[in-house]
Amino acid sequence: MRSISQRICLILTVIALSGCFFTGSEVQRWQLATDGATSFSLSRNGRFALYYTNAQGIVLWDLQQNKNLAKFGSQDPAHNTVISSAISDNNRYAITATAQNFAVWDLAWGQSDGLWSISDGIIRDVDIANNGQHVVLGLSNGKALYIDLGTGRRLEFLAHREKVNSVAISPNGQYVLSGGNDYMAYFWDTKTGQVRNRFEHQSRISRVALQRDGLLALTADGTNEAYIWDLTTGEQQTQLSVRLRQQNLSSARFSDDGKMLATGTPAKRVELWDTTTGENLGRWEAATQQDARPPSAVVYDVAITSTGQVISGASSGIAQAWTTD
Repeated sequence: MRSISQRICLILTVIALSGCFFTGSEVQRWQLATDGATSFSLSRNGRFALYYTNAQGIVLWDLQQNKNLAKFGSQDPAHNTVISSAISDNNRYAITATAQNFAVWDLAWGQSDGLWSISDGIIRDVDIANNGQHVVLGLSNGKALYIDLGTGRRLEFLAHREKVNSVAISPNGQYVLSGGNDYMAYFWDTKTGQVRNRFEHQSRISRVALQRDGLLALTADGTNEAYIWDLTTGEQQTQLSVRLRQQNLSSARFSDDGKMLATGTPAKRVELWDTTTGENLGRWEAATQQDARPPSAVVYDVAITSTGQVISGASSGIAQAWTTD
């Protein structure tokens, strides 16, 4: 009898925990790449998806109309794997990167604006400004590299002492937020290289994000420390109420008004947060690739629509729309 009672308690506990971990529901699903994706980026409003697979190459998809807009093919003649990508805040341009080169794409015209190589480090993360000319790269050698592709100007930001894991550039290209293995995140000016704010963590920083108006920033490390910062004062606004003891973030994006933040993890988790209180507003689990062993998926990107739905894109090659209702 005691054994049966213990089992019943265990089952009830699991059910209760499941209810705590996952809330709301899936609204829509797009199976874009059955063979999975090595990079997956969403537009700010969640309408467009840019992803790469070994079989399809680089593909631009309109999720709203559910149709293929462009097939760019391979990024370079050697067919190297694309590992990072980003779509500009205004949806006009995109950047994709392999370990050693990057390309810029004009999404309106469906064509490449050029291919550039990096020789002094491995590319770990990329971002691009609205004009399609200002880009930033996070490198394995500890550099955050800003490039004005129009003028050829390069600025090597050297404050980091170890690998730069995540970078974000403001829509106008004037500011960058970078975070790395040295436990530091820096908010700096691309014109002067001057640091405007610095944020220190207790472990390696895995993800940074900027609110589009430059009012807020996110810095998150490999434990449960994820902070929202007020960039006008440099002070901490709140800490996300992360329940897991160790939770890396693989993606993050603020809503347009900065009141909410969507995040994704390498372990299928998609979440929505209140940026004022740090409280969780919704939790979901991204779909995995069929017959994948182990059944997991990296949430490469997230977006928040004008109606408050969360869109996620994962390594399974699947995009999903979520609601807290």
